[in-house]
Amino acid sequence: MSAILTSSPYLDGHVQADHPLSPRTALASLDPLVKQILGYSPQSLWDIETARLPRRLQAYRHKARAYAQNQLAPVSLEVDALPHPAAGQLSPQLLALVQEAGRQGWLTDIVPGPFGSCGLLDALHPMALRTALKVEEFSRACGGLMLLLSAHLLGMAPILLSGQLPLMWRTLVPAARANLRGDPHLFAFAITEPGAGSDAEDGHGAASNQPGLRARRARDGWLLNGQKVFISGGDVAKQLTVFAALEGEGFESWTCFLVDRGTPGFDVIRTELKMGMRASSAAQLSFQDVWVSDACVVGGLRQGWALNRATLNLSRLPVASMGVGLAQAAVDVAVAHACTTRLGGKPLIDFQDVQLTLAQMMAETSTIRALVWQGARTWAPRQSVASMAKFHCTDTAMCVIEQAMDLLGEGAVLHRNRLDKIYRDARLTQIFEGTNQINRLSLIEDLQEDFLSKLSPGTQP
Repeated sequence: MSAILTSSPYLDGHVQADHPLSPRTALASLDPLVKQILGYSPQSLWDIETARLPRRLQAYRHKARAYAQNQLAPVSLEVDALPHPAAGQLSPQLLALVQEAGRQGWLTDIVPGPFGSCGLLDALHPMALRTALKVEEFSRACGGLMLLLSAHLLGMAPILLSGQLPLMWRTLVPAARANLRGDPHLFAFAITEPGAGSDAEDGHGAASNQPGLRARRARDGWLLNGQKVFISGGDVAKQLTVFAALEGEGFESWTCFLVDRGTPGFDVIRTELKMGMRASSAAQLSFQDVWVSDACVVGGLRQGWALNRATLNLSRLPVASMGVGLAQAAVDVAVAHACTTRLGGKPLIDFQDVQLTLAQMMAETSTIRALVWQGARTWAPRQSVASMAKFHCTDTAMCVIEQAMDLLGEGAVLHRNRLDKIYRDARLTQIFEGTNQINRLSLIEDLQEDFLSKLSPGTQP
């Protein structure tokens, strides 16, 4: 890009690629066998990192990037600026996008058939890694559209993790078929309650507080009463996995219930006007004697806390990858600005302080990507690993974005340059799925036996 601007085959402060002192030229002069091992040709960091993935995941990452660039990125700024919709409504543009995403399999491609559209060979790779690859590319294009298309996977997770094949067959199979024919059937995950946001993610907080949503036994089923707040996609989901405590008991009795949107007594009070990820709603939900049959108890009575923690251990890695994608988006904006903006007759990219900033941003983004991929390469992510990736990746993403904003100066506040939106979208990732403070405590919680074993005599609590 800089060669087009400067007509020079190199950047200021560097030798050109065919110079004898260029690394690639020097390596080309080595013994042919050694050169075969150590020599390399120019590649982007994205291509270098993609090549480290198994072949099927390489293809999946290419597919996700192409879809995100062609379908999400072109409308990202437009949908961010749409008027706040009424609860339960998608704008015609967003509805068409969700319908087409369903037809292309983006709402079902994490789960193998018949419960989804993931191929059997693709399903051999961990779900968290495949989700992270997709979520990063979607986030790079648009954080809001990413959440609109991804939040329902969180709602499906308790059903999958329950191991209840009859329930899975009864719910996930028809949902997958509907999505693939372009009739959106979305799920939502409902844990957060008014005044108790962190209690759902922290055992110590839950042990000393009382849940608000309650389930009372009635007519071969259960009556739910209470509220949930900040539920992503809760107003447009057809079914919700809702966590409630049994009457007279605490969080240890939490039970997951599958609630249909049209059930009498279920109501969407409002959706929030958020600072970021505006294409995806955050709903406040009311339950007034909402009856749920015994057949729609997910995983069994008092298994809600276990399902919640298992779901979060899986989902915090994709949330970390949201940070990676948004950081990469900021790097892309900064690089484009440096290569297309002149100062004193020179492109910004020719100034070494700009090069140093870009190098730091790229290194930090690649580092958090590696942390996500490393943690997601297992079928059973640990709480410590998932929580560490979540808080470190999203915090680092904010640092990268702020470096990009410093580089653009006054241009950073212009909506057309995308950085203000990237910043607003990224700020949410530090809050949901457990605040980053809670995730730090979750890391320590998971390692407490190790710490206790190292306490000096006389310091045992």
